[in-house]
Amino acid sequence: MRQVLFLLILVGLGAGDAFSAPRAVIELFTSQGCSSSPAADKLASEWAKDPELVVLSLPVDYWDYLGWRDTLAHHEFTLRQQAYSQARGDRDVYTPQIVVNGVTPIVGSQKPKVEDAIRMAAGGLPVLVGIANSLDGYIVSAGEGPEKGEIWLLPITRSARVTVDKGENSGASLTYTNVVRAMRKIGDYDGKPTTITLTRDEAWAPGADAFVVLVQQRKGPDPGRMLGAAIERDRAR
Repeated sequence: MRQVLFLLILVGLGAGDAFSAPRAVIELFTSQGCSSSPAADKLASEWAKDPELVVLSLPVDYWDYLGWRDTLAHHEFTLRQQAYSQARGDRDVYTPQIVVNGVTPIVGSQKPKVEDAIRMAAGGLPVLVGIANSLDGYIVSAGEGPEKGEIWLLPITRSARVTVDKGENSGASLTYTNVVRAMRKIGDYDGKPTTITLTRDEAWAPGADAFVVLVQQRKGPDPGRMLGAAIERDRAR
């Protein structure tokens, strides 16, 4: 029954970007207080133009003590970066750091290495994820997949410009792409076709103008391999 419902939703979605299986999810852990981060922020804006990639900026707060409090940071993102390092077993946490598909850590400014990781993911993520408009909000759908996991909603700001007044980037005007504003678990994923309904308010966060849905494996208490993703670019409040 769930498979039939999922197929009906896909028929209703039609063509275009409404459902997708991107090659890779790129998570950039960055900070306004880190002088090495702006180069990675610029690369993130380039990669975000590729419709086969889902690029996310997650500003962390552990450099705030240097004299500038990051205006976009959330401690939750710091905890997520730490959880990735715990899952890998390397305890390697720094900025700028990119994590590709939940498993591959790379210095965020090392463009060739990041693009090598993207090429290695050429087969795409295994779970098809769809986002459909409904009368009251949205219908999120995840197709059949090889592993169990969780479904997460991430409201984002597609472009945010910040002028830094203190710290290592004092005087700089920095642009951030697909800045995550919140992370909310909206369901469990058992490897079978799944649908979740959301109101527009549930898909909203202050400052957001779009949202991303992730389907991700769990590695014990920590995030694991990325299974699927989709971005809703035309979200109306």
